[in-house]
Amino acid sequence: MKKLNGFVQSNIKTIEMTGVLMRVCSFTLVSWLGPNSPFMFVWIFNTSDALMLSWCSIIKKDRAYTVLNLFWIIVGAVGIARAASYFQ
Repeated sequence: MKKLNGFVQSNIKTIEMTGVLMRVCSFTLVSWLGPNSPFMFVWIFNTSDALMLSWCSIIKKDRAYTVLNLFWIIVGAVGIARAASYFQ
């Protein structure tokens, strides 16, 4: 775990920018395609960027962004479950 945290810390700006661009892309895809969006892909993609951004914000000890991105992980889990028709 220390090696992984070290990797994230040494590449934090790149990981954060990647996460932000992933979020922008997923919301852009939904905006453009509307109901024709590949919702499972979008939710998995969006939840992945939330994991990346949460990890970065935890390492940086940024509480506000940690809470925000952990919230997006929860929203993403619900979105994935709904896209998989686990519940309506």
